[in-house]
Amino acid sequence: MIKSKMSENSRRARRFQKKIENFTCEKCKGKNIGSGYTNHCKKCLWSKHVDINPGDRAEKCCGMMEPTEIDFKNGEFILTHKCSKCGKERKNAIGKGDNFDMAIEIARKK
Repeated sequence: MIKSKMSENSRRARRFQKKIENFTCEKCKGKNIGSGYTNHCKKCLWSKHVDINPGDRAEKCCGMMEPTEIDFKNGEFILTHKCSKCGKERKNAIGKGDNFDMAIEIARKK
């Protein structure tokens, strides 16, 4: 009984947690209006390593995450971020309003 309850708690912890937060980018100082799904600056595409699971704000690292590559998969442009502090990589879709010129610049570096 306890084991299944722990499994349920584990599954719940991995679920996405919608957080609507506005923020100022620590890289370029751009102002960002959060939608609950915002995980990077719309201007420079940099992010911050604050989540273990999307939206939980439980990561202690808090390093800046550099946008390192762009891929195209299932009709979406996917941005890869790499933490400059711990090296963790995360993927996230490019969203409406994101600086597509910056995405193209990142793709050219690959």
